[in-house]
Amino acid sequence: MTNQLKTGLLLGLLTAIILLFGQMLGGQGGLVLAFIIAIAMNVGSYWYSDRIVLSMYKAKEVSPSDAPRLHEIVAELAQRAGVPKPRVFIIPQEAPNAFATGRTPKQGVVAVTKGIMQLLTMEELKGVLAHEMGHIRNRDILIQTVAATLAGVIMFVSNMLQWAAIFGMGGNDEEGGGNPLVAIVMAIVAPIAAMLIQMAISRSREYLADQTGAQLAGDPRSLASALEKLDAYSRRIPMQSGTPATAHMFIVNPFSGGSMAHLFSTHPPVQERIQRLRAMSGQGGQGG
Repeated sequence: MTNQLKTGLLLGLLTAIILLFGQMLGGQGGLVLAFIIAIAMNVGSYWYSDRIVLSMYKAKEVSPSDAPRLHEIVAELAQRAGVPKPRVFIIPQEAPNAFATGRTPKQGVVAVTKGIMQLLTMEELKGVLAHEMGHIRNRDILIQTVAATLAGVIMFVSNMLQWAAIFGMGGNDEEGGGNPLVAIVMAIVAPIAAMLIQMAISRSREYLADQTGAQLAGDPRSLASALEKLDAYSRRIPMQSGTPATAHMFIVNPFSGGSMAHLFSTHPPVQERIQRLRAMSGQGGQGG
């Protein structure tokens, strides 16, 4: 519930920034245009993200006869989660990782790499698949799309505000929207704030998926153990294709190895995730 509340507050903060921009612009026309453009930019991602990302990583759908144990685990977890059984894909890469996609539970997809199936035990793999099932049940694709749309509005309006400040357009002095210096500062600061908020939403959904996954799997320790292995191996064996723009979809960052600051990461620190999971199982922060 805490992560759900956090997500709601962060989405509210993005909305508040948009409303502030509307006041500074001194009219609603710019905001309406920004919303139309942002929605147009993200609607394709919302409707076709599963096809795009599966194609990007050359994922192949597998039947129950191709991967019987994998399908058994997915079917069991889907039943526990109360969602339709997702389609199952395997990515032909050695990098150990997994992701889920699908705009609704009915269109759910789980994909695992060849490497993760070789690295993890069945219990650990079940923990990972439970995490991905958590994303599907929690409708994270929809939430991330809403966040991206709101952030897109802020990016677009900030550009409008910058040009308005340069040419002396936009609100009036009585409304406090006519100060070009304030407008320029807002135009610079707001997009950075929007990006940080969007990434914070992504991190809160990862924590929630960990919590949901631990409950579905019935054992937080298996997911904690899987994350420990994935964190170590993904640094040595990064993805050989794809783009960092899809990094937030994976259970651990598939392109880690850089020194990106925590604030600019789409994933929470893996050690913190492991500690939370072990706390759920009563192990606290002990190593394992």
